Amino acid sequence: MHNFCTCFDQHYLVRGLTLYRSLARHASPFVLWVLCLDNLTYDALFKLDLPNLRPIPLQALERDDQDLLATKEHRSQVEYYFTCTPSWLLYLLECLPTLDSITYLDGDLFFYSSPQPIYEEMGDQSVVIVGHRFPKQLRDREKYGIYNVGYLTFRNDTHGRDCLHWWRERCLEWCYDRVEHGRFADQKYLDDWPVRFRQVVALQHKGAGLAPWNLENYSLVSRNGRVLVDSQPLVFFHFHNFKQLDRWVYDPGLAGFGAQASPVVKRHIYAPYIRGLSNSARSLSGIVDRSRIRLASIRYGRPAINNEGSMFRRSARNLRRRLLLSKRVCRGDLWLAIGGRVF
Repeated sequence: MHNFCTCFDQHYLVRGLTLYRSLARHASPFVLWVLCLDNLTYDALFKLDLPNLRPIPLQALERDDQDLLATKEHRSQVEYYFTCTPSWLLYLLECLPTLDSITYLDGDLFFYSSPQPIYEEMGDQSVVIVGHRFPKQLRDREKYGIYNVGYLTFRNDTHGRDCLHWWRERCLEWCYDRVEHGRFADQKYLDDWPVRFRQVVALQHKGAGLAPWNLENYSLVSRNGRVLVDSQPLVFFHFHNFKQLDRWVYDPGLAGFGAQASPVVKRHIYAPYIRGLSNSARSLSGIVDRSRIRLASIRYGRPAINNEGSMFRRSARNLRRRLLLSKRVCRGDLWLAIGGRVF
């Protein structure tokens, strides 16, 4: 049994459901524990009542961890979310002491094959971290962290808990969305874990942790229905900064990293994810008022226009916006996705 956890609010609800469905396809048997960062998310997941998904309201964690709650008034929303991560993991290990291990996943991950190779590489070690693996031209981005918080595994033993307790204490002391004195959010703290703690594995599997920032490192091919990353199966992709900008227009988030998308990347990595997002959005019909979920991963409905003047101004803005999107599509920065295909 794989035990996973994640956390997200309403802006990542569609992404989180898409992550869940990729786990259902590739990681069964599993349980996904979701820390719901707002009431809308908790209510939606409770109503969906999906098998193997366990929603937990943020208030439950805060009641159990008053030190965490005390940081809330001094940090922005995203900084508080960062601060919650190690506390959320410890909360699960303490509430569920029979768990052998817990794996944290960012809400914008998507699985393409079984995570079993990750656990095999972990072996009897206690902590798994995944490097950003920046290419040479992006090495300056290591100021944000050598390793990425998006995937972490902690075994429920002395070494795993010691690492988690240390991380939680550091995040309670300082966890801000800026680079300062060798720190950045909850992520830069991971840099020295392989030497600070015992039994830490810096994962080497090339198919685990593929992302826009490291695509340029690898040769990707599609063979027999699988994507291979330098001959190793793609396990999961991190869709950092992916956005839907219009009904059929998507920003893959690659331009900021100077990455180029091959046909394999478009057809066999991004296209399945876009289809997954669309399916997840449809599953919320009748459960969530779409106008209450702002753009994070999939576009929802627009607010009503109440008078002719605002309608005219809105139409002019929309026209200018469409022209700009069209130019960016022609340049290749943005993609069109129609009928499950990406262009």
